[in-house]
Amino acid sequence: MKFTKKSHSCVRLEKDGRTLVIDPGNFSEPDAAVGADVVLVTHEHPDHFDEGRLRAALEANPEAGIWTLKSVADQLAAAFPGRVHTVGHGDTFTAAGFDVQVHGELHAVIHPDIPRITNVGYLIDGGKVFHPGDALTVPDQAVETLMLPVMAPWNKISEVIEYVREVGPRRAYDVHDALLTDLARPIYDRQIGGLADAEHLRLAPGTSAQL
Repeated sequence: MKFTKKSHSCVRLEKDGRTLVIDPGNFSEPDAAVGADVVLVTHEHPDHFDEGRLRAALEANPEAGIWTLKSVADQLAAAFPGRVHTVGHGDTFTAAGFDVQVHGELHAVIHPDIPRITNVGYLIDGGKVFHPGDALTVPDQAVETLMLPVMAPWNKISEVIEYVREVGPRRAYDVHDALLTDLARPIYDRQIGGLADAEHLRLAPGTSAQL
């Protein structure tokens, strides 16, 4: 499987000539979802869900579909009948050759005064990849590659480190990193890499790795 990091929380996974994209939000490239056969969206916040990017993907590929939670699906289903699928915690499905399990229910707490919205994570191909969206959800099975939300208004580095320890992946790649400046990256690399008990990696947007 080929993994390509896009900006912020958006990632592309490719295998057997098919492409799956997760969270093409407004911090990602305008064409982040174009060419996708499958698009997964974890929640409705604009840095994860951008309607224009999703419409571009569906219009570019008439066979493409979106799997997401109800709050996002309700905004797109009428325009693309039969191509927008609502999922929730515990659901499983196969799309374009990718096996997907849905984990989690709520966004992490940003502040007690801010109501929590729904958020789901996606486990791909039996644990090959897990993208939690904006939560520190721990799947109930082994994870090989964790997409690690490294910096957000709702987390701190000690929580990030403990999350990697709890999930126990073979490797963790940084996502949710648009707010992290290059000056701060060595601090995160040193502390997460030294304490998280997993190989800690990051890719510049547009670069790829084989998983």
